[in-house]
Amino acid sequence: MLTAVKNQVRVCALSVKYNIMREMLNKVTFLTNILFMMLNNATFIVQWVILFRLREDIGGYTMREMMLLWGLTASSFGLSHILFARVFSLSDLIINGKLDSYLVQPKNVLLGVMTSATSTSSIGDFLYGLALLCVFCFSLKRFFLFLLFAATGAVIMTAFALLMGSLSFWLVRADMLGNNMINTMIGFSTYPDGIFKSGARFLIYYIIPVGMAVYKPVHIMVSFDAGELLSVLGFAAGLSALSVFVFYRGLRRYSSGNLMEARI
Repeated sequence: MLTAVKNQVRVCALSVKYNIMREMLNKVTFLTNILFMMLNNATFIVQWVILFRLREDIGGYTMREMMLLWGLTASSFGLSHILFARVFSLSDLIINGKLDSYLVQPKNVLLGVMTSATSTSSIGDFLYGLALLCVFCFSLKRFFLFLLFAATGAVIMTAFALLMGSLSFWLVRADMLGNNMINTMIGFSTYPDGIFKSGARFLIYYIIPVGMAVYKPVHIMVSFDAGELLSVLGFAAGLSALSVFVFYRGLRRYSSGNLMEARI
């Protein structure tokens, strides 16, 4: 059992490695995509510099906390798309019957889908997040916490995308719902949670898991709380288990697209 798991993980790690190596064949394009993504993200710093010149804090956040929030969001988003980019287009695979080529592979179906593509520009997102941490609020303790929460944030974003994508096994136009929910999650994560009240606050913590992905981790990095840390880890594990369960239940309903397609 343990050997089988290790083999599956090894195969998936190799899949991610070769995806990145394939993107690096054209080094100029590869590096340009990363650089321009970092520059694109950096333009948003200007709006927060202006806003914090007008007000000392926004929703309880100072410039330091705001940059920490943006950095964690960017790195979590980037890591999830570097490793598991295909999950974010799962609905297309299901609706158009494109899962066939994954079903005949010897490796785990879900892991095969998840690691079958990578996003080059997302490397820029991940590095941008680390750069914000180092420039605005670096400490050794916060650096290691940041890496941990970038991983848990990536897990939560990926699991949520998997859950939303798996709805396409039951609903014909679930792709629209899933895409809107994921975009809403990213949109919320770029603003301080202190500006959201009542219904919106319930939404971001209990319906769309942006609270556990970025808000609570930022609060922990500012003021460490071991109990809150465990709650984030537990939530990431629980949401992952739920999304995997829903995917495999839905897979029983999958209808082949009869596509003559091979994956190497």
